Amino acid sequence: MAGLTLTQKKSLLAEYLKAETKILKGQSYTIKDRTLERADLRWVQAERRRLSEEIEAEEGSRKIRSRRAVPRDL
Repeated sequence: MAGLTLTQKKSLLAEYLKAETKILKGQSYTIKDRTLERADLRWVQAERRRLSEEIEAEEGSRKIRSRRAVPRDL
């Protein structure tokens, strides 16, 4: 998601998780003669995974990587 900050991405990820939970609790329901369906579960899960990977990649690139060297006499 180009143009979003890390904070915005994390917020959006939380919304995807809420949506997924609602879908899992009841994909469709009927009132009288009308049937209503929630969003597509597969699409929400795919977007959640993709966004999670983006967040992990962005957080991973910010981590300080250090290496330790131990001098040894040969």
